[in-house]
Order: sequence, then structure tokens, then C-alpha cells
Amino acid sequence: MAFIQSFGATETVTGSCHFLQLNNGPNILVDCGYFQGKNEHLTADPFAFNPKDVDIVLLTHAHLDHIGRLPKLVKEGFNGKVVALRSTMDLAEVILFDSAKIAEEDYKSALKKARRSGNEKHVALPIYSTDDAQAVFDLIIQYASYNKPIQLTPTVEVTFRNAGHILGSATIQLTFTEQGATKTVVFSGDLGGRSDMIMPAPAFIKKADALYIESTYGDRDHRPLQETIDECKQLIIDTLTNQGNVLIPSFAIERTQEILLLLKQMYYDNELPACKVFLDSPMAIRATQIYNNYPLELNSNANKQLQRDGSVFEFAYLQYALKEKDSMRINEQESGCIIIAGSGMCTGGRILHHFKHRLWDKNNAVIFIGYQVQGTLGRQLVDGAESIQLYHETINVNAKIHMLNGFSAHAGQSDLLAWINEFEQLGKLYLVHGEASVQAEFKKVIRDQLHKPVHIVKYAEKIHI
Repeated sequence: MAFIQSFGATETVTGSCHFLQLNNGPNILVDCGYFQGKNEHLTADPFAFNPKDVDIVLLTHAHLDHIGRLPKLVKEGFNGKVVALRSTMDLAEVILFDSAKIAEEDYKSALKKARRSGNEKHVALPIYSTDDAQAVFDLIIQYASYNKPIQLTPTVEVTFRNAGHILGSATIQLTFTEQGATKTVVFSGDLGGRSDMIMPAPAFIKKADALYIESTYGDRDHRPLQETIDECKQLIIDTLTNQGNVLIPSFAIERTQEILLLLKQMYYDNELPACKVFLDSPMAIRATQIYNNYPLELNSNANKQLQRDGSVFEFAYLQYALKEKDSMRINEQESGCIIIAGSGMCTGGRILHHFKHRLWDKNNAVIFIGYQVQGTLGRQLVDGAESIQLYHETINVNAKIHMLNGFSAHAGQSDLLAWINEFEQLGKLYLVHGEASVQAEFKKVIRDQLHKPVHIVKYAEKIHI
């Protein structure tokens, strides 16, 4: 009898990795992601299965917590086929090479410090290298299209549905036949909400004998998107009108593109004061170009901008700072700038350079548009730090600090329930991708409101389908 074991994203949000074993094959892995935050140390652990036993990897989308261990999987013996949307693999190339590069640089830095103290034997090797990342793209890659079934074997079929989360995000619908019985298991992947600036609403699915569903925000709803957009607009207008600069620490994928689309709409609606908008992140620039290549996977709002002038995101005020010297030149602009730079939580990247030059000025504003994890510089600022240590200097925080919570690529509780409710035939639900306390609340809500059987998946637990 077929069974699934989850080796990540169990009672935690990251590390997505679900292994489906069929009696007659193939062995299918859905996602192979990085553990992040408090569980980051688990990323380097050996796999709890033999990578050589995996025949096919299916990818729901390109975020690091869904693809980040793919190079490690290949390094340790996987030599099968990867199936994903072409847009997912384009973004995956950017993310995996960036991840490998950071790992290599961190290793070299740690090794240099350890050699000075004679402790180089205790420095762990990077989880994988850029060569390992390249090996992923040397595999056989089969490109999927939304809503077009792919016959993996004579008895196994997979269909990718738009999950509305980020570019290329998919809900994976697997149908297989064993001993004369046909069964369907659905992996939601990360689901977007019903209203989004760039992505369409998630596609509905009608049948599943087993539904593996994310539960990241299963305990609450987000602030209405339009309220957040209105507040963001006003903060930008007020700061620029007062001869200040707006600093936006941003994540390279999805959040950056949302902000660019918002600014472009403001420009064409004559709401944006004359200014210079700098996208100061090589990774975000590459991701934005990839988004622009796949307009058919975006919503009507994004396509309206494309039809207006031939680009989803570009407009007269926008400038790309690809090279480091381009980033440095931004310092010459005393006021009237909007600077979008990584990293989103201010743990590194070019945003730190801009903080050094502008955080002390009371006319400036910092707008955070994503959750700031405890222990990050971003969290310090959101929590009201009066000064920070940066590049061996004390920088006073006089700029206004704003946290906007309504920009989220994840569905909230109401959107998750509405999506589940569209199933015409639904067996049991299995909760993954959520903190334990959130899952407990979501489980209760599903039982009380939808009256469906639901189970919280444990690590490596065998669930027979």
C-alpha cells in the first residue's frame, strides 16, 4: 500500500520534503527544502532516506525552504528526474546559486578566523558548493505547464495547478493506480490569498483522497491588502514631500515585485512625487526580469501594466543598481529617493550600506514589508532600537520606522478554508508547513467549520494512502 513520509515542514514552517513510495514505483519526492530560523541546523543533517532511492522530484515552487536541499540531494546520490514549471526552475537557478555562494563565502570567512586561533579542524564544510548547485540543472528536467497532466509512468499521473503564491508556484495533484484502485493525493504547496497584487487566486481542485495542506497562517487572517496599500502609499508620499528618502528592505522574490508594481501604479495615477527609485539588489533584479518573462502566469493587474508600456514593472523613475559601484553612487542623492535593497530582514546585503548613510536622518523613513524574525537587525529596528551597531560604528536611529503587515504571499485562515471548501470529494486532510500551536488551532477550526477529518503530520510518520 502506498505511503507518504514527511522529512520536513512537520510542526514547523520550513524544510518541505515529502516522500511518496508506491508499491510499483516510482519513488517520488515532493520538494526538498532548507530548514530556516531555529531549525536551520537540521539542513546539514543526513537525509532520513537514501537519495539514490528517489526516482522523481516534483517542485511546488522556488523558495529556499522548498528547493534549498536539492544540491545536497544530488551530491548524495540522487540521479533521477526533476519535474517543475520552467519559471520555477528559472527562479531556482538564481536562488540555489546565491545560496551556494553565500555558503562558500561563510566557510572561507570562518576558516580564516579559525586558522588564526588554530581551530580550523572544527570548521564545518559548506552544505554544498556552486558546482553542486550546477549539478541540479545537469539532471533531466521535465517542464510542466499548469493544468496539463503529465504521465510519469503508465499508472502515475501528475498535474500542476496554479497556487497563486509566487511565480511558478503550484499545487501538485498526483493520481496513481494500485491493485486496481485509483487514488489521488494533493500537495497544496504554499497557497496565495484570493487577492494579490501580482499573482492570480489559487486554482481550485475538485477531488483528493488525501490532502497535504500548508497551515502557515491557519490561525489568523491578514490585514486587508487594500488597507496596507493605502498606508504604504501615504508613507511614501509624506516622506518624499518632506524631502526625505524611503528605504525598503525587501525580499528578492515576490515582495520586491509587489512594491515595484505598486510604485508603477502610483506613477501612472500621478500619485508618486517626482523621485528616483533604485532597485539595489542583483538577485532581486534578476528575479524581476524572470517575472517579466512569464506574464501569462501573473494576474490581470500585472498584465495591465505590461500592456501599458511593454513591461510589468519598469517605469520612468526606476533605475537598477546591478553593480556595487552603482549602489555606491546612490549616496550622491541627498533626497527624493526610494531605495529597495536586500536583505528583507537586514541580516546582510546592500540595505546595511544605506542604513549607515541614512538611518540617522529624521526626514527619512524605513518601511518593512515582511515579518522580522527575532534576533535580526530588522526586528531590532521594528522593536524601537534607538541606535544600532553597523560596520563598527554606532548609528543613531532617527528615521521613522514603519512595519506593514498586509503584504503576504500566504493565504490566511479564511482563504485556506475557502480553498478547502471547493473540493467536491475530499478524504482526510494532513497539516504540514505550520508551527505546532498554529496547526492545533487550524485543526480545530477545520473540524468545527468544515467537519472534515484532519491530522497533524509528525516527522517521518508513515501515512498510508
